[in-house]
Amino acid sequence: MTVPTEAARSILDDLDAGRRRAAAPDPSAPGGWRTDPEVKAAILSCFRDRRTVTSTAGPGLAFRDRAGLPPKALLDGPLATAALDADRPWRIVPGGTSIRAGVHLGPGVVVMPPSFINIGAWVGEDAMVDSHVLVGSCAQIGARVHLAAGVSIGGVLEPPSARPVIVEDDAFVGAGSLLLDGVLVGAGAVIGAGVVLTGTSRVYDLVRERVLIGTPDAPLAIPPAAVVVPGSRRIDGPFAVEHGLSVSVALLVKDRDPGTDARVALEGALR
Repeated sequence: MTVPTEAARSILDDLDAGRRRAAAPDPSAPGGWRTDPEVKAAILSCFRDRRTVTSTAGPGLAFRDRAGLPPKALLDGPLATAALDADRPWRIVPGGTSIRAGVHLGPGVVVMPPSFINIGAWVGEDAMVDSHVLVGSCAQIGARVHLAAGVSIGGVLEPPSARPVIVEDDAFVGAGSLLLDGVLVGAGAVIGAGVVLTGTSRVYDLVRERVLIGTPDAPLAIPPAAVVVPGSRRIDGPFAVEHGLSVSVALLVKDRDPGTDARVALEGALR
């Protein structure tokens, strides 16, 4: 699918303003989310613009990037002005963060430095993006989500129909975790520090004694309010047994409760 430049610019403006999303909630769609292939096609058309431009940000900071992928207008333009004048404006804390155009930031979002939020991403209201966090292209981060330090949320542009990584409202993603390849984290879920989840990962549910399995066509979905932590699984076979080998796995150890809420709560003053 090819999108004309004018149409691509219009789609990026709609993404920036929150009028359009790379993926949006839809109860009738598989997994409860519907993707918008035209959004990804528009983004890819911006990458095809091979022109480059140089920009600066204060003394000693110079950047060179594709002309079709400018930084988000955080200070200028009607959207930026409206956000700054709102009761809960964005907070982009000084120190090296970069946010591309085509990223939607909801009211009250806080981004700690250094972080990078790529084109097409959606970050819902009152979300906290902590330091050293990557939010990849088209990723969908819900309202009041906390992405702790060092989290990496993978991006996806191809194929256009592929689901991006989605973290639903009120979820917590612990420090150093990686969410890749279309993983969906349900509302209110807690992903412990250091958990790695891909679209084809297996999660061992100790509460309901089942195995959650993702596939390329139906990437892994973590249930709402689940608490997932790193674990290990013994490898069978003479060589593995001889050397005491195991592989890392993710364990669903319980459902979220008031004790979990207390441990992951973010002090309101920090927002």
